[in-house]
Amino acid sequence: MKHLGLAAGATLLATASAFAEPSVERGEYLVQGPAGCGNCHTPMGPEGPVWAMDLGGRLVEQNDAFTAIAANITPGERIADWSDAELARAIREGIRPDGSVIGPPMPMGLYRGLGDDDLASIVMYLRTVPAVDNDPGQSTYNIPLPPAYGPPIDSVTAPEQGVTVAYGEYLAGPVAHCTECHTPMGPQGPMFDTHLGAGGFEFHGPWGVSVSANLTSHPEDGIAMWSDDQLKQMITQGVHAEGRPMFPPMGYGYYARMTPEDLDAVILYLRSLPPLPDAG
Repeated sequence: MKHLGLAAGATLLATASAFAEPSVERGEYLVQGPAGCGNCHTPMGPEGPVWAMDLGGRLVEQNDAFTAIAANITPGERIADWSDAELARAIREGIRPDGSVIGPPMPMGLYRGLGDDDLASIVMYLRTVPAVDNDPGQSTYNIPLPPAYGPPIDSVTAPEQGVTVAYGEYLAGPVAHCTECHTPMGPQGPMFDTHLGAGGFEFHGPWGVSVSANLTSHPEDGIAMWSDDQLKQMITQGVHAEGRPMFPPMGYGYYARMTPEDLDAVILYLRSLPPLPDAG
C-alpha cells in the first residue's frame, strides 16, 4: 500500500460520507483516515513511516511492563489464515483465533464499540492491501492480561453519520480512540468515569516526552480558548494554535484525511466534554 497522494485523499474525502453499507471504500477511509491504523502498524524509518511496508507491523512501545509489537495486518502474514469473523473478533474484542489476548496499547476498551458495518468494512479493506513480507516479532508482557475485555459482542450499531455530538463521540472514541490517549491512566486503565479528556498521558519516544492535551471545555486548561479552525489545524496539521509544531505520536496525517463533516462532529463532541483541569 503506497502512501495516499492528494488525488487519492481527495477521493476519500469526497466519498466517505456517502457510505451506507460495508464496503472496501469505507474500510479504506477508516483505516487510512480517522482510525489511523498505520500510526502503530506501519514500520517507521529515519524519515517517518515506510509506506512501502504499510501495515506491515513494528515495535510500538518498550518499557518495564511490556514490549508491544503491532502485528503485520496485511494478508501475507499472521492474519492470512484467519477467517473474516476471527479477524473482526481480534479487532473488536482483542481475542485471537487461538484464544490469546491482545495486550496494550491496542485500545480494546474503545474498539468494543466499533459498529458492525464499520468493522466489516475494515476487514474487507485489510483483505485488499498488498501483502508485506515482514515479521515484526511477538509482544511480551510482564503484567497480567485479562482473560477477556468483556463478554462476547453480538452486535453494535453505530450512531447515524452526521455532524452530531453522538457521531463525534463515536469517531473520537471507538474509531480514532482520541479519548484513550487524552485521558489519564489509573490502576484499571483510562479513567473515563472521572477524568475523561483531561489529558496528562505521557508518551516517550525519539522526540523526547510528549504529554496529551486536555480536550475538555475547561476555560484555561482545555480547548475553550481555541477556535474551531485552530483545533482543526492542531488535529490535522500538528501545528499548535500558537504556531509551534506538535509532537508525535498523534496521527496528524491520518486525521488530515477525515471528511470536513467528520472533523466537525469530533470538535462538536469535544466542545461537549465537561470542564476539567489538567490531569498532568
